[in-house]
Formats: sequence, C-alpha cells, structure tokens
Amino acid sequence: MTQMIDRAGLQVAASLVTFIEARALPGTGVAADALWRGMADIYARFAPDNAALLAVRDDLQARIDAWHRDRAGQPVDPSVYQAFLREIGYLAAEPAPFAIDPHDVDAEVALVAGPQLVVPILNARFLLNAANARWGSLYDALYGTDALPGAPAAPGYDAARGTAVIGWARDFLDRAVPLAGGSWRDIAGEIPPLADPSQEVGRAGDNRLYRHHGLHIELVVDRTHPIGRDDPAGIADVVLESAVTTICDLEDSVAAVDAGDKVTAYANWLGLMTGELEETFAKNGQAVTRRLNDDRVYHDLRGNRFTLPGRSLLFVRNVGHLMTTPAVLLPDGAEAPEGILDAIVTSLIALHDLRGRRANSRAGSIYIVKPKMHGPDEAAFTNRLFDAVEDLLGLSRHTIKVGVMDEERRTSANLAACIRAVRGRIVFVNTGFLDRTGDEIHTAMHAGPMVRKADMKNAAWIGAYEDRNVQIALACGFGGRAQIGKGMWAAPDRMRDMLDQKIAHPLTGATTAWVPSPTAATLHATHYHAVDVAERQRARGSDPVASLDALLTIPLAADRDALSAAVRDELDNNVQGILGYVVRWIDQGIGCSKVPDIHDIGLMEDRATLRISSQHIANWLLHGIAAPAEVDAAFLRMATRVDAQNAGDPAYRPLGPDGLAMQAARALVFQGATQPNGYTELLLHHFRRAAKAPKTTDMVN
Repeated sequence: MTQMIDRAGLQVAASLVTFIEARALPGTGVAADALWRGMADIYARFAPDNAALLAVRDDLQARIDAWHRDRAGQPVDPSVYQAFLREIGYLAAEPAPFAIDPHDVDAEVALVAGPQLVVPILNARFLLNAANARWGSLYDALYGTDALPGAPAAPGYDAARGTAVIGWARDFLDRAVPLAGGSWRDIAGEIPPLADPSQEVGRAGDNRLYRHHGLHIELVVDRTHPIGRDDPAGIADVVLESAVTTICDLEDSVAAVDAGDKVTAYANWLGLMTGELEETFAKNGQAVTRRLNDDRVYHDLRGNRFTLPGRSLLFVRNVGHLMTTPAVLLPDGAEAPEGILDAIVTSLIALHDLRGRRANSRAGSIYIVKPKMHGPDEAAFTNRLFDAVEDLLGLSRHTIKVGVMDEERRTSANLAACIRAVRGRIVFVNTGFLDRTGDEIHTAMHAGPMVRKADMKNAAWIGAYEDRNVQIALACGFGGRAQIGKGMWAAPDRMRDMLDQKIAHPLTGATTAWVPSPTAATLHATHYHAVDVAERQRARGSDPVASLDALLTIPLAADRDALSAAVRDELDNNVQGILGYVVRWIDQGIGCSKVPDIHDIGLMEDRATLRISSQHIANWLLHGIAAPAEVDAAFLRMATRVDAQNAGDPAYRPLGPDGLAMQAARALVFQGATQPNGYTELLLHHFRRAAKAPKTTDMVN
C-alpha cells in the first residue's frame, strides 16, 4: 500500500512529497506551502474541465459510430460527411489568417534545421546518450553501421572499410564546405582555403570549425591519432552537429504507472536541468560513469574565445489529457489527471535551468511537448493550464512553450485552429503517423473494414495529412520562429535505407525529424547539409493547402475477398508486433525498445505502434474479416515465435496463455473497439500495476 500524505487537501504519495520538498524545490525560490496550495487550486479549477473534454471525445465518437452504422454498406459522400462533422462540432470554423508570436525561443528551435531524438525519460543512460548526441563522429557512424556496403572485418581495424569511410566523408565535405580549388579527397599537408571563407568560423587547436545551413562541422586534425597519422592532411575525424534538440519522454516510450515510476522520471529530468545527472554501468567488464558533456570551446579567426552548446536542447513530453495517476488523489478520492501533474512538476524542475546556469535554454524558456490533443478546445485548455502554472511559479506569460503533436484526426482536421489556440507559446508542430493511423481507424471503426496495415501509407489521407502539417504551419508563420517536425525512422539497424529515404523530410520543408539513436542523428544531419530547409520553406510558402476532402477520406478496403485471403498473414504480422512489445511492457516495464518484427528486423516500438496494430485487428473483427478463433490461433502461433526471439534475454518470461502479458495483449485486441479513441494506456497500466503488485503465497507449516 502506497503511503499518502495530505498536502493542501490533496493526498500525495509520500515518495513524491519527499522528492518535491527535498530535491525539486530547493533552489527554485518557490516555497513548499505555496506550491501545494497552488497545485490544489489548479486541480480544483482544471480537473473538471479535463473531464468535460474527455466526455466530449466520447460523445463525438458515439455520434460518429452511430452515423456510420446507420449507413452501413453505403459509400461515404464527402460533402454529406463533412456537413455532419461540422454539425456535431467535430470540425471547427477555420480561423482568419494569423501568425504565431512566441518570444524568447532558442535558435535550435526557431532557426536551426536538424535531427531530433526522442528518448525514454526513465532510462538515465539513454538520456545521457541523447543529451550528449549534439555532436557525433561521422567516421564512427559510417564505419559501424550498414550506411556503407559490407561490414568491418573483425577483429581490429579494417583498413579497407576505413578508406571507404574517409572517401564518403571527403565527398560530404566537397558538398557542404567546398574548397576554393580541387577536392577534399586530394589534399595533403595544410588545409587549403574554402570557396566561401566565411564558412570557417573558428578553431580549437588545429581543429577547424565550419558552418553550413546553420549546422557546425568540426574537422579534427591530429597527426598523432591512429587515423590522423596516416591521413595526408592529418584529418582524424569529421564531427557533425547532430541531435540539435531532444525530447525527453514521459509518455509513449515509458511504462510509468505509479508514484515510484513518476518520481524516477522526474528525478532524471531534475538531473538534466541541474546538469548533475550521471549513470554508472558495466561495459566490457569495466565500470563506466557517463555524465553530461561540457560546452565546446573555440576561438574565432580573430582569436576571441566563444563556446557552442555541448548538449542537445531538451524538450520534455508530458502525458496527454486522458490518463490519471495514483501519485496524487483529489479531495474526492479520485486519481488526479496526470497531465496536470506533469505540467506543474516538470516546469518546477525546469526552474533550476532558468534560475541557474542556463545549461539548457539560453533564451530562458521551458519546452513542453503536449501529445494526443483532440481539436482546438483541448489546445486552448493546455494554454490556460500553462498560464496557471506560470502564475504559480512566478514566470512571465508564455515562458512555457508548447510543442503540439499533430497525431489525432480532430487535430489534423482543425490544425490551424489548434495552432491559433496556443499561438503565443507554440514552438513545434509534428506529425505522428502511427498514432494518427490508430485514430483514423478508431474514428471510422464502424464505417467498414480498413485496408491492410501496410497499405495505409498509400492511402489518400496520409499524403494530405503530411502536406497540410507543413503547409498550415508555414501559413501560420512557423518559418524562422518554430519547428515543423516529421516522424521517426523506426529501423535503427538500417542506416543505409535511412540515408536513402529520410532526406524526404527536409525536402518537405520540415525543420526536424525524429531518429532512433545518436548514430542515426549524425547520419541524418547530412541531409540538412544536402537540403537548404529555409529555401524549401520559401519555395513551399505559396503552396495551396491540401484538400480537407483528401484528409477525411476513410481508408476503407474495396475488396473484402482480398482481405479474407490475407487474414492469416495480416493477423500474424499484427499479433507478433503486439506480443513482442507488450511482453516487455508488462513484465519488465520497458516502454520503448528494439523489438524484432515477424521478419526478425529490429524496429523501435512504443505505444503508438501498438495502437495501430491493436486497432487494425479490432476493426477486422468488428466487420467479420477475421474471426475470434483466427485471432486466438494467431496469438498461440506468435507467442511461440516471440518466445524464441527473446530466448537470449535472461529477464524474459515466456508468454504463457494465462500470464498477464498475454491477457493484456488479448484485451488490447478484443476490447480495442471500445477503448477511448483506441488508446492502449488504460489497459497497459492496469496489467502493469498487477504485475508490480506484491505477490502473496500461502505459508506451509
């Protein structure tokens, strides 16, 4: 039983009280009594509104379900459908033209185009790796991945691969920082002048610092280095400014279900904001302690000292409006909305940065990503909530910035109105294809059977969705003020494919896109040297906004017989992914990991991938494409497959038919049509709490 302590009429878990009063508050200038009174007041004011917004979601979904059921078997007329959505308030009025106006936005967010990492906040080692991924070795990223054909010959250094790496890097330099004459491949001795001398902005000893498209490139010159001593120019490495920003995630990539989990998460965020986070772990039989990198010191060409950030600029992603937490109980005994707690505590912790050494935001802002909002009323609620938190903490208005995840259908259909609701603090809008697809399926669950999951990427709505995200953001003045983001590359072991394909994101005019690792960030950074994103935004500024008709085109399958023939393959694919992810979530509390897919390809999985797979099966069950017995058979087949894929994990527990992980996975599918908006969190939290609960056994005397 969790010990609870009364604070201003709230019942707060003792571990959270101790963390806040002993660790989070000191140094912020905020008194404990004022914080608790303010928290109680915010809950009194905002918890009812939070509940009312969730009730609106349920009401809209019920009306849409009934509309589709009444028209079963009939084609969806776009004009009739949109008129209905406007009548029930699902589609809001389009706002008059406006421009966002956030202030004190760091250059990494407003001006610089580059990769973005998303990292689970419960894992301190991963957090440190991500924060330190601001800079990365291009040589290492090329040498140790499949970015180049083949693989290093083991053991020791593979000279032939090293030569290929150096050649690739020299070609990159020819494109990003061309020489006044000749090629980087041909130089020997001193580094010759650049075609544009202004690209050289500093030195660190013999190292050269260049800038291109707002990103820095450091040429490491060291003739004593094992690589540099054999290089004609003494070049030992090419270091790229890589993960310019990072999102520290409290949401989809973590399994945080109780007060203990929340305290661990908040403590890690505190360590980042104070600069004191460190983690010791075993590597190659030795204890290694990892800490945050210091800033990088250079001298400009006149000899003046300057520094560049050594760490990625950090956002924190709070949870959405749906979830509640047992870490705080309201006066009526109900669990408190978790998103409200996150807003208060993560902002409180960020005061250590604002009122300390400004190690994160030099502009003096707090960056919070808000996921899974449905429409402009929910965005406006977030804006009012952040106003209240600023007042509680003595912050000027709009110190707390917001990143809006455009990942729910009602948000993407009303994107301009959502942006307008937070126009004074918005610094980020990002697509989330998987969550957006899960909501697409759930919203139109009763319209008919959906196309196969792999065919979703070719559906009319997805092209309109991705285009509108950029087009509407540019029309609202994001250029030079805020980030426009794109989603994750999910295959961390497939860097060659990423190099070939992910250049598409900056070509759209997006200023950032998500990557799964520091190595991927370094490789993806080369795309922002290949594409001038500011120029692409200017070119796209006159694009007409993609059609709402296309966005609202439901991805229904045209041929039921073709679906029926594909049932076994589709079920196996979906069920294998569900089980591979859920078994780690429930049994080990791992919210994000590289999960082998049905073809044994490691994919980064989080709750968004789970949502689409479970909703897809639920839809086929509802419409009789798959029968319950076929789904059960797939669970049995794929349990054996997932057990074999995890055989090398000593912490893994096989998927027994009555185990909590199997129960959770089956519930996600068989209850999928009735879960709020198709979300997976409620069921996952229920079963994870059961797995963590103390077990009692009978004593035999």
